[in-house]
Amino acid sequence: MAIGPDTKGVYTIAPTPFEADGKIDWESLDSMVDFYERCGVDGMTILGIMGEAPKLDAGESLEIVKRIVARTKLPVIVGVSAPGFAAMRSLARASMEVGAQGVMIAPPPALRTDDQIVTYFRNASEAVGEDVPFVLQDYPLTLSVVMTPAVIRRIVTDNPACFMLKHEDWPGLEKISALRGFQKDGSLRPLSILTGNGGLFLDFEMERGADGAMTGYAFPDMLVDVVKLSAAGERDKAHDLFDAHLPYLRYEQQPGVGLAVRKYVMMKRGAIASDAQRKPGSALSAAARQEVDYLLSRLESRV
Repeated sequence: MAIGPDTKGVYTIAPTPFEADGKIDWESLDSMVDFYERCGVDGMTILGIMGEAPKLDAGESLEIVKRIVARTKLPVIVGVSAPGFAAMRSLARASMEVGAQGVMIAPPPALRTDDQIVTYFRNASEAVGEDVPFVLQDYPLTLSVVMTPAVIRRIVTDNPACFMLKHEDWPGLEKISALRGFQKDGSLRPLSILTGNGGLFLDFEMERGADGAMTGYAFPDMLVDVVKLSAAGERDKAHDLFDAHLPYLRYEQQPGVGLAVRKYVMMKRGAIASDAQRKPGSALSAAARQEVDYLLSRLESRV
């Protein structure tokens, strides 16, 4: 299944399963991939922020890529963001050699001016190889780098290998509309737009022109159904399903503990064996677990 500027659907952001002692849980990695396939996702993005990528060494990162690519026929995109281009190139080239179909690159927080941002991505594409398709990650809330629609247009125009925007601005609905407007007036070539932020705005992002979601919500099957319903013009059904998830979705979106919540729910859903994070990481208190359990019971009664 090839990826490109017309890529649509749900590319789930995968966590990295760990055992309680911080070792990679390889069996859970397999069961997690199987879980995502059962949920009907169109692809996977691994070694992103949710995947605790900075806590992995280079050898572990590549072994995870190999294991997942060997496990699934779904297209796999690998997060290769790194402080330096040498490490970025090494993981990107090695990942493509073992079967990944693209990489994702985020801007380093030190970038401030538009020219700095545009130059960085030109250099990054040259570093990984201009034959390597890449996803431009736009996540100003976490990365503190603000990319206007005009800057994104410059990056896409300068880099033929950039085929997708991972859109995680907040608020960001107007940005999607602006980019699709550029395409209508002919100043921006075709570009896949998949959205993040835990899926928190997916209902209206689809209506603004997004092609789907690239996020790590613990119910990727909901994301799949909302994207399909919205694409089919079933607006009320899409919103009804999305609205049923909102109480839990809001809880999962909490900064600092969101990954702990997601891993806990994925553990309860049988995707992984443990909700452990590699240190330093957060953990849910007993009270928080009870709250999540309560939200899950209410969700189950509604859907």
